[in-house]
Amino acid sequence: MIDLFKFFGKEESKSKDIAKERLKLVLIHDRANISPKFLDMIKDDIIKVISNYMEIEEAGLDIRLSRIPQEDDTYSTALVANIPIRRVKNMGPNRG
Repeated sequence: MIDLFKFFGKEESKSKDIAKERLKLVLIHDRANISPKFLDMIKDDIIKVISNYMEIEEAGLDIRLSRIPQEDDTYSTALVANIPIRRVKNMGPNRG
């Protein structure tokens, strides 16, 4: 027999965790004084530069701001990029 309360409780827990992560991201953006539009501009520029040297999987691209704990119990903001690479482009003998 399936325990429906446990099943729905897991969904509620997942939704709660997702909401918590979204709130953290909003707070990080606010503290760093960076709008989502500005972050999208950075993301586009990163894609342009890296695409000169590598073929990337844009669907799997993840660029975000994150809080990094410091040794003195404070946090700093970091730009974290996860960029799946399909292949490195051939630079040829005259490039690089």
